[in-house]
This record gives sequence, C-alpha cells and structure tokens, in this order.
Amino acid sequence: MSVLDAVLAFAVVAGLLALVPGLDTALVLRSTLTRTRPYAWATALGVASGAMVWGVAAAAGVSALLAASEVAYRLLTAAGAVYMIWLGASMLVRSFRRTPGAPEAADAAPPAADSPWRGWLTGAGTNLLNPKVGVFYIATIPQFLPEGTSPLLMGALLAAVHGALTVAWFGVLITGGRWARRWLASPRVMRGIDRVTGLVLIGFGVALAVDAVPSRG
Repeated sequence: MSVLDAVLAFAVVAGLLALVPGLDTALVLRSTLTRTRPYAWATALGVASGAMVWGVAAAAGVSALLAASEVAYRLLTAAGAVYMIWLGASMLVRSFRRTPGAPEAADAAPPAADSPWRGWLTGAGTNLLNPKVGVFYIATIPQFLPEGTSPLLMGALLAAVHGALTVAWFGVLITGGRWARRWLASPRVMRGIDRVTGLVLIGFGVALAVDAVPSRG
C-alpha cells in the first residue's frame, strides 16, 4: 500500500465518521446559532486540533500506552466526564438565568463569551478529554501505515486529513446554520438551543462517568 492509497482509504473512513452526528456536531451547531461566525469557526478548528493531537499521539504510541493503562484511561475518562457535565450545566444555568420577555440585547452573550479563543478551547478541550477519540485512532491509524514510512509523520498526515474533512463538513453546517439563524434568532429559540445542547453534553458526560467506574467482577 502506497502513501497515497493509505491517505485515500483513510479519507473514506474519516469522511464517514465526520458525517455522523455527535457531540462535536452539537457544539458547532450551537456555536453557529447562538454565537458569532468567528466563534463557530474557532470551535470547529478546536475540534480538528484535538483530533490532530490524538492522531499524532496514537502514531507515537502515547494513546496505545493510555489504552494499556486502565488507571490512566479511567482518570482521563473521569476528567472528560466532569468537563462535559460542567460545560452542559453551565449552558443550562445560563439559559434559565435569562429574564423572559427581556430585550434581545439582554440575551446577547457578553464580548468575552464570544471570543474565538474561548470557542477554540471548548472544541479542543471536548475532543482531548474524550478518550474514545484516542481509541478510534489506535484502532484505525495502524491499519493505514505503509511499510517504510515514519509512523509519527504518517499519523500526523492522517490526522490532518481527518481534521480537514471535519472542518470542511463543519463549514457546510456553519454556512447553513448562519442562514437558518435569521429564522431562529429569537431569544426563546436561543435559550432552547442552549438547553438542548447542555442536555446533550451532560448525557455524554454521564456516559463517560459510567465508563470511568470500574466494573465489578
């Protein structure tokens, strides 16, 4: 298998994965509908950055070491669970604190909340604290490493392909979402989006928390 063959084959797998709705998709859609365009793009790039780190780690063997250590895996899973539950709960609390019937300006997020840097941190943090992303790379990247190539460089290349496909798909969502925002730009709808996204995040966090608990027997 040549490098080109490996990249094309991996692109098919990564492309299908990018299309599957999940936590990352929910975050980007929420950013698109409730925040600014730079914030939404920064969130998408944060998700891609997290995937890039996991891909390089898998190629370097760090993720494999993590998978081999049950304690390390469970600690990272617990950290991810706490982060996602906190993020989701924050969205819920913020949505209920908004005063019903208040002017739209009162529902607008403060400038600091719309910072692209904050959007990037949210996307990257959510991805990096989800060990299941690392497990995906551990399972797939070794299958696409041609003989004679550097595992680290090839892993970085494959992760970059995955990141590029993910950002491209999120670009479609952001473009379509910004158009839809004109029809959904109601304080009540925005609060609803925050609540739904918050519940999704809490659901993912609880699922991770369950994974972090050692099974008995």
